[in-house]
Amino acid sequence: MELYLQSLQFTAGIVTPIFVIVLLGFLLRRQRLIDDAFINTSSRLVFMVALPTLVFMSIARTDFQAVFNPALLGFVFLATLLSFVAIWWLAARRITVAADLGAFVQGAFRSNFGIIGMALSYNLFGNSGLSQAAMILALVIPMYNVLSVVVLTVTANHGSAGPVSLSGILRAIALNPLIIAVALALPFSYFGLHLPAVLDTTGKYFANLTLPLALLAIGGALDLKSLRNSSLTAFWATLTKLLILPLLMVPIAAALGFSGTELVLLFVLFSSPTAAAAFVMARAMGANAQLTANIILTTTLGSIVTVSAGVFGLRLAGVI
Repeated sequence: MELYLQSLQFTAGIVTPIFVIVLLGFLLRRQRLIDDAFINTSSRLVFMVALPTLVFMSIARTDFQAVFNPALLGFVFLATLLSFVAIWWLAARRITVAADLGAFVQGAFRSNFGIIGMALSYNLFGNSGLSQAAMILALVIPMYNVLSVVVLTVTANHGSAGPVSLSGILRAIALNPLIIAVALALPFSYFGLHLPAVLDTTGKYFANLTLPLALLAIGGALDLKSLRNSSLTAFWATLTKLLILPLLMVPIAAALGFSGTELVLLFVLFSSPTAAAAFVMARAMGANAQLTANIILTTTLGSIVTVSAGVFGLRLAGVI
């Protein structure tokens, strides 16, 4: 019991500040210190500038040669892709509203590995864990963003009079600021290039805007009535994100021979709550941003229990 309480306290210390900023956004909206104009502007600023900068800085600083692990990256790629396809296929049989379908799929598969995952990895394994986590992050960031653009574009077109266009999807992917950030950052990571000091410092400033602005916008957009109305959809997305995916993927990875730090990082990847970036993309691309905000809130709160329980289980199994 003491070990579980330590795991719970450890996880809560990471995810609770996220919830506090969301709550602050909700209270500021209630006090009319922020409004729809702020939420729209901040969401667009995060999507167009702050989040791409964070993505660029995270990948550009990763030593590609030192942390490259083909087996681990191959599993992450296939598991993420297959889970995305399965979630979309199953959800399309139940969810008839296109905007809700896009929000559900993105909320159920997209992990907050860049924030929660990196923090957990560092606190569990120090700099060695952080380096391996950064390698995974360099893969999943473009994957998450490409797959999110695809599902949000397809469901948005499906809900309109026009047909789904492959060229339109490819254009949306190519022009997505996050995809552009990844493409620009990869040469820096691969060749070990560095930004000039002034640009590096400026990039840090913009990157540091990402989380507080995105979380304040999520809190400001929260509607408790809508949370109740969308509870079933949000519940299934939360169940998928926090329980179904890790309970499927971690045993499969263990059966394939992954162990130790690699297995723990895979657990953290698939059990982390939904990324705040999902709200920004949903709002920017016409999906149900309210449902996305609800999923982010419920997965963040639920992860305090589920992630700590997973860490506890991995400790009992001698993996950690």
